[in-house]
Amino acid sequence: MPTRPLSVAVLGATGQVGRAVIEALGESALPLDALKLLASPRSAGATLEVAGEEARVAAPAEGSFRGVDLAIFCTPAEVSRAWAPRARAEGCTVVDGSPAFRQEPDVPLVVPEVNAEALAGFRARGLVASPAGPAIALSLVLAPLRAAAGLARVEVATYEPASSAGHRAVEQLEREAADLMNGREPEAGGALPHRIAFNVVPQVGAVLPDGRTEEERALEDEPRRILGLPGLRLGATAVRVPVFYGHAAAVSLATERPLPPAAARDLLRKAPGVKILDEPGQGIYPMPMLAVNDDAVLVGRIREGRSQERGLSLFLVSDNLRKGAATNLVQIAERLAGLL
Repeated sequence: MPTRPLSVAVLGATGQVGRAVIEALGESALPLDALKLLASPRSAGATLEVAGEEARVAAPAEGSFRGVDLAIFCTPAEVSRAWAPRARAEGCTVVDGSPAFRQEPDVPLVVPEVNAEALAGFRARGLVASPAGPAIALSLVLAPLRAAAGLARVEVATYEPASSAGHRAVEQLEREAADLMNGREPEAGGALPHRIAFNVVPQVGAVLPDGRTEEERALEDEPRRILGLPGLRLGATAVRVPVFYGHAAAVSLATERPLPPAAARDLLRKAPGVKILDEPGQGIYPMPMLAVNDDAVLVGRIREGRSQERGLSLFLVSDNLRKGAATNLVQIAERLAGLL
């Protein structure tokens, strides 16, 4: 942690993740000299509460990042691609939460509890990328299992909430649920490609030429990089479900060395950023409603995976706005601050 307070900017401050970042900054140990709030021109002039006081939001412009030590981007990929080079040219280091730079080998992709050492490479571009929310949760759970017994293969199916597609998708779910509960057929169209209320949609992100979606590619590629296992056999299926908040995932894996469920449970109980909820006989296991406003990944239903040798199965849930986005961004900023 630096001895001097830092000037920090949040780009995308008025969005769901931006607001969660502001909240997380207020809870963090990051010493702030100033906090600049930036958002799209249509949000310019709005006010947000920061440390009990009203702070005005401005649109980014030439010079917005001059004198700013560190900027946290909570923006779509195209906005990050446009503004990150400008921020860097003005001497500002960027922590980006979008997919814009996650695939670039000279940009560290970081979950601080797992691969904080990768932050040393931030100077190549003045950039650090935060992974996709489900990849963060999966990496946190796989890391201690890999350290103890190695990983031979992983299959994951995610159940992703409306909010991970943005506020318009939340509004779509609200509207459709209200319509159906009142005997009305919801209007077609919205932020999601199909009706989400009382439905399950096996598509998260655009479909790629190889048949995977963008989210499935992220779920396969990003944990490999975070864990330093480029050859890990990892497959993913991403599904949108009618839940407002909370990423969930069913994970089936095989270890390289024997690891009984009880031992895996003990490892995860001690792992940073993880909480065990695993008494299924008493109805105690991870559920999205339990993860809201929690920075930990909740893990349960840990059991032998009987379809494969040295198999384990488990279920995990995390708050997609907290550890899946804002908290990881702020934790990166906290670690990065000591290197500036």
